[in-house]
Amino acid sequence: MVTINGNQTTLSTDLTVAEYLEQNNYQTNRIVVELNEEILPKYLYSETRLKDGDSMEIVTFVGGG
Repeated sequence: MVTINGNQTTLSTDLTVAEYLEQNNYQTNRIVVELNEEILPKYLYSETRLKDGDSMEIVTFVGGG
């Protein structure tokens, strides 16, 4: 079980951060991912696998004035 944006989630398969983001329609150019209380660089999204006990926060940037 992983915690994503404060909600506990059971993933059905072994996913990378990039795969999770793609499956959930996140635009990577408009977000920042924090994994286990550390900012995850975008170049690591496709290399980093989500594992049991991970905590991920996805922060979306919204334009406006």
